[in-house]
Amino acid sequence: MNALLSVSDKSGIVEFATALHALGVRLLSTGGTATLLASHGLPVTEVAEMTGFPEMLDGRVKTLHPKVHGGLLARRDLPQHMAALQAHGIDLIDILVVNLYPFEATVARPGCTLEDAIENIDIGGPAMVRSAAKNWKDVAVLTDAQQYPQVLAELQADGRVSQATRFALSVAAFNRISQYDGAISDYLSGIQPDGSHALFPAQSNGRFVKLQDLRYGENPHQQAAYYRDLYPAPGSLASATQVQGKELSYNNIADADAAWECVKSFDACACVIVKHANPCGVALGTDPLDAYAKAFRTDPTSAFGGIIAFNRPVDGATAQLVGKQFVEVLMAPAFSEEALAVFRGKPNVRLLLIALPPGGESAWQQGRNAMDVKRVGSGLLMQTADNRSLTLADLRTASRLQPTPAQLQDLLFAWTVAKYVKSNAIVFCSGGATVGVGAGQMSRLDSARIASIKAGHAGLTLEGSVVASDAFFPFRDGLDVVVDAGARCVIQPGGSMRDDEVIAAADERGVAMVFSGVRHFRH
Repeated sequence: MNALLSVSDKSGIVEFATALHALGVRLLSTGGTATLLASHGLPVTEVAEMTGFPEMLDGRVKTLHPKVHGGLLARRDLPQHMAALQAHGIDLIDILVVNLYPFEATVARPGCTLEDAIENIDIGGPAMVRSAAKNWKDVAVLTDAQQYPQVLAELQADGRVSQATRFALSVAAFNRISQYDGAISDYLSGIQPDGSHALFPAQSNGRFVKLQDLRYGENPHQQAAYYRDLYPAPGSLASATQVQGKELSYNNIADADAAWECVKSFDACACVIVKHANPCGVALGTDPLDAYAKAFRTDPTSAFGGIIAFNRPVDGATAQLVGKQFVEVLMAPAFSEEALAVFRGKPNVRLLLIALPPGGESAWQQGRNAMDVKRVGSGLLMQTADNRSLTLADLRTASRLQPTPAQLQDLLFAWTVAKYVKSNAIVFCSGGATVGVGAGQMSRLDSARIASIKAGHAGLTLEGSVVASDAFFPFRDGLDVVVDAGARCVIQPGGSMRDDEVIAAADERGVAMVFSGVRHFRH
């Protein structure tokens, strides 16, 4: 049995080659891999010696040879193939171990030049991988060090790699080549005549890995599956570990993402409750228990069967209180043993463990996707993600009345929440907690009225609250509605042709109005 090993990432290769040698497998190799194996005392035959043709063009040509591809592609069940190998003195290659030049890592580095990128495009590696993967019935092709243990175990147990494993390795190999070629296409498609790189390449190649099949989609008659990015952002929902509960549904995942993206945007201890992709309660607190109690108070009716996210570990006391309501999914960076014990008595509750992005309590910018994509008809809408944060220095008071320091903090809180509410969005807040949320209406006036109605149903007062509008008030009527409801301070983007009219209305009503200069439509 012959094995050809030619790897860029040499993790585990010496140990794997040593085990192959112990099984009597002849080792073939190239360049740096051959040198490494020989330095560990392993008998290795250089591919150049096998082909009788030296490496050339600075190593660009070394495995592109009939003695390599003939050995990989020959079908053992076809006599004419075997006769051709014998006639040309070509040995069979039974195992191929290849991982490719690090193109993705190279282009991800700041300052990467086109020349750097081109030099890290592998040619011979993908060619060998495709040959071996095509001939999977006879050849085992390994493209990842994580595959070494299983292949080695089968060789040690049976002296061969099983057909099922060879097929799985072949699929993984073709997937890897597809991912690699997609990365090259994305990069080169974005190169501009002046050498700069376009934000949106001429061709976009989606690369996603299936995490699980789902029972159904948004509705029972729809089929669905859950995929993640090939390289998911740290601290994203795709990195979650489910520690308890029923299988996640399509809607669970969509709502959980909305809750997690919102809660991790706060540095202070926070709780977010989401229902149908909208926050129905958000609050800051001294601890998770305090934050949850405030968030739940916003809209107890909508919180029933909701998705709850914390940006701090959940303790036993918080779990006891949360456990009194019907909750579909609960997510946090950690759960205490006491909290886990509480939910063991509620086995259907789905508990998700998600680490916050590295670099701080929230570090939310690091854990956000760089791009948002939406499917439309036979195409895609692609945009940079709405990752714009806001600080006090960004705010401009447009009214005569100035907001108080406490109101300014509530304005920033309300503005952050509004960013995650479907537009048209109106969010009333007080004391670091939502007290009324109006989401997803065709009219901003209706969103404001709904927020007021829901606050009334929850027994909350909007008197003295602040309110955030995700887009500008085109007329003064929207301002009048929120002020009539009790708001005393308003944050909105500004930028309407009638800003002067709305500012005059704020002065007339004796409320403070702040412009953010940023709009947060969320369709």
